Amino acid sequence: MAALTADRDTVARAGLLFSYPAKGGVLFFTGAIAAIDTATGLATKGAESTTLKGAGIVQEQIDNTAGADGAANVTIRRGQWRVANSAGADQLTLKDVGMPAYIVDDQTVAKTDGGGKRSVAGTVVDIDPAGVWIAF
Repeated sequence: MAALTADRDTVARAGLLFSYPAKGGVLFFTGAIAAIDTATGLATKGAESTTLKGAGIVQEQIDNTAGADGAANVTIRRGQWRVANSAGADQLTLKDVGMPAYIVDDQTVAKTDGGGKRSVAGTVVDIDPAGVWIAF
């Protein structure tokens, strides 16, 4: 496409709420960490994997356990969300603000990639006694 030679009405959106085709065989719980599987392009729940990219938080329960890939869509909201923190050496602290957090499961993040076994959930923006605030 050529460069503009006049004003253009460029369409915008808030960029917070998305609906993605769901991976088959997956039950998505409301409030769960959601990710896009880069191997398939489908939404799935957070899990230990090297092919996921954190996408946000599931907004409504979707049961695609008996469905094929893409048979259902899952609504995901981006933003800053509090999720569970790992313990021990993988526990995130305020020193980790601005660093990536890694997906452990559909509600937990960790400080490390687990020896190359985990994908990035998002960026740590805060820590409080109840968990880790992640920007998806």
